[in-house]
Amino acid sequence: MPYGLTEDQILLKETVARIAKDKIAPGAQERDESEEFPWDMVQILRENGFFGVDFPERYGGSEMGLLSMCLVIEEIAKVCASTSVILLVHELGSTPIMLAGSEEQKARYIPSLASGESLIAFGLTEPNAGSDVAGIRTKAQKKGDYYVIEGRKAFISHADVASYICVAAKTDPNTQPHKGISMLVVEKGTPGLTIGKKEHKMGIRGSSTVEVILEEVVVPKENLLHQEGAGFHIIMKTLDITRIPVAAQAVGIAQGALDYAIRYSKERTQFGQPIFQFQGLQWMMADMATQIEAARQLTYKAASEYQKITKDLTRLPKELVRLSAMAKLFAAETAMKVTTDAVQILGGYGYIKEYPLERMMRDAKITQIYEGTSQIQKIVISSTL
Repeated sequence: MPYGLTEDQILLKETVARIAKDKIAPGAQERDESEEFPWDMVQILRENGFFGVDFPERYGGSEMGLLSMCLVIEEIAKVCASTSVILLVHELGSTPIMLAGSEEQKARYIPSLASGESLIAFGLTEPNAGSDVAGIRTKAQKKGDYYVIEGRKAFISHADVASYICVAAKTDPNTQPHKGISMLVVEKGTPGLTIGKKEHKMGIRGSSTVEVILEEVVVPKENLLHQEGAGFHIIMKTLDITRIPVAAQAVGIAQGALDYAIRYSKERTQFGQPIFQFQGLQWMMADMATQIEAARQLTYKAASEYQKITKDLTRLPKELVRLSAMAKLFAAETAMKVTTDAVQILGGYGYIKEYPLERMMRDAKITQIYEGTSQIQKIVISSTL
């Protein structure tokens, strides 16, 4: 089916690009070096209504859709991948509530998420369970009107700054692994919920990634999303949707790297002329531009198709599952290749921190890993053929 950007989306893209250049780009290197969560960036995202782009109007969002959110993430990722992760994680953490939450739960949580007043995290990965989602060991035992959660989560983005964490836990350890998982919302300050080790990462260093420890965490049964045993389906559909914004982030990182490499190559002279004039580098940049545009169109196509579906637990057609996995796979691989080539174009300067390309190259790597590795995407794609 045809797709394209509306006038509102074009205006949004231009607005975000201007804000990214003026207010986000200047501190990108400092955020990378400090490894501190950037609350000043959160405030900029709040002031401009970026948190609410993909939330319904009835909950305080602007209801512009998934494609519009991808446009915002792409433009921000061109200058600072760490800041783009704030919106990416927000979309990931809130999607289970939008998919499986009751009207009462949505009314309770979504308005403050749409405004950005509250942040949210997605508590899935564990030390022994990464790609193997069904292998989680965190347990939630029902006791009267409450669930008692015991477990440990690893590599959870923004859990230390989030007001809420959507936690995956086993509520029935005696059934098949994927059938016994449930999703519960755990609120900040709940006794027994503590933040453990903070990870020091290769890239997206301005985004916090932490260990979450749950020791006799008591949450009311009203915090259960949908019903017991629905967790695996909620998780899978969440990832089907939110791997598309990851693809948009990858596209943004790649485009930002190419833009910088082009500017540099027109200013840097060797053998009496700008290095942009050398055919070998021209061909490299032609390949990079073509790969980025292919990744962008695949990502936009996936986003435009997904925003046509209702956010509930209806099973997705396999063609849509395939499309989102393809977008994530291709965009992530493109980001890694393009940033590596961009560093090469700058030569020795590309390898030092004074220039942004080594940061972009480090940031690009995570897009091949989180929300499903490139290898997992290939498994997803092949399973639909």
